[in-house]
Amino acid sequence: MNNEEFLQFRSTMGRPIPGESLTNDPENPLPFEQAPRFTDVHDASMYLWSEITDPELYVPVMTTLADGTAIMDVAQTILMGEFQRGAWNPDLMMMLVEPLVYMYIALAERLDIDVVIYNEEDADAEAEEKVLGAKYEESKIKEMKAAAQAGKVPEGVITSDMEAEMATLPELTAPQQPSLMAAPEPAPVSATPSLMAAPQEGL
Repeated sequence: MNNEEFLQFRSTMGRPIPGESLTNDPENPLPFEQAPRFTDVHDASMYLWSEITDPELYVPVMTTLADGTAIMDVAQTILMGEFQRGAWNPDLMMMLVEPLVYMYIALAERLDIDVVIYNEEDADAEAEEKVLGAKYEESKIKEMKAAAQAGKVPEGVITSDMEAEMATLPELTAPQQPSLMAAPEPAPVSATPSLMAAPQEGL
C-alpha cells in the first residue's frame, strides 16, 4: 500500500458502499471473495513487516504517528486494505492486529516517538474494545498500552533480522522553517533600468 492509498483508506476506513456487493459480477469475484494469499500468522506478519518498512509507506506513517495519530487507526487501515486485496480472511486479519501494533511500537521507540494506541484513550473501556468492527480482548488492549508506555514489545514479536533492518531505516527529519528572528532576505534586484537613468545611446 502506497502513501496515496493509505490516505484514501484512512479517510473511509475501507467501508463499502451500501449494496455494493449486490452489484458484483459472480464471474469476476473481488480479491477478498477468493482464497486468501496468507493463512498463517507468521507468514502474514513477515509480509506486513516488509510493507510497513518500505520507505514509501514507512516515512509518511511514522510522521503521522509522531503527529499523534493513533497506532490502532493506522493498523486497521493497513489490515483492511490488504484484506480487500485478498491477502487474508477476516479471522486472520483480527489475529494480525496485535503483532502489527507491536511492530509499530518498536519502530516508534527507535525514533523516540511517544505513541498513542487509541484516539479515545480516556473514553470508557467498552468503546475501546471495538477493533475492525469486532469485539477485542480488553486484556490485550491493556498490554498494548503498557508496551507503548514502556517502549518495549513482548519477546518474539521483533526478530533479530527485524532489529538489524530497523537500523537501516531512514530517520525522520522535521521540515526546516525559517527563524522568525532571522534577517529578511533582500529583495531581488530588478533588471529593469531606472526611469531616471540617462538614456543609452543607440536606443
